[in-house]
Amino acid sequence: METPPEISFRNLEPTEELKRDIRGRIENLENFYEPIITCRVMVEMPHKRHETGNQYHVRIDARVPGKELVVSQDPGDDPSREELSVALTSAFHAMERQLEDYARKQRGDVKHPDVDSVGRVRDLFLGEGYGFIESEDGREIYFHENDVREGDFEQLEKGTPVAFAEESGEEGPQASVVRPYPRSRP
Repeated sequence: METPPEISFRNLEPTEELKRDIRGRIENLENFYEPIITCRVMVEMPHKRHETGNQYHVRIDARVPGKELVVSQDPGDDPSREELSVALTSAFHAMERQLEDYARKQRGDVKHPDVDSVGRVRDLFLGEGYGFIESEDGREIYFHENDVREGDFEQLEKGTPVAFAEESGEEGPQASVVRPYPRSRP
């Protein structure tokens, strides 16, 4: 880390053991992404509750080259947040996932679903944002407007050739990626 981590506390008195625990968790974050430029951790006990127990808010800000990652976990009504260790573990796991995702994107390891089937738009319901593809083998495949890549859903027409990735949906086969075809396939 280029600068020493900052750890702050609000409405609670930290122990040396707690500070060591948080510093160790920050060091572990560097296993998920290096270099982390700065890291700030704030632990807060927003309200002191005498009857139901105290809940903790944990915020982690990590600056990496090109991006600021933030985890801010409010306790809400989650009774597990009455344990500081649970709140810390949850927040640090969330930051680990963000760092892993960011590193994966930088390496270009983002998964692209296989677009391995072709067909034609059979029905299109522009107002409702969905349609159906007729596959080469005559099956009906549902797709949603958010599944359309390399073009706009509104630009599709009945009979437009498309390439698509198929998956199982709750009510049958559906397309997870739809691309006008023939265009470059991933």
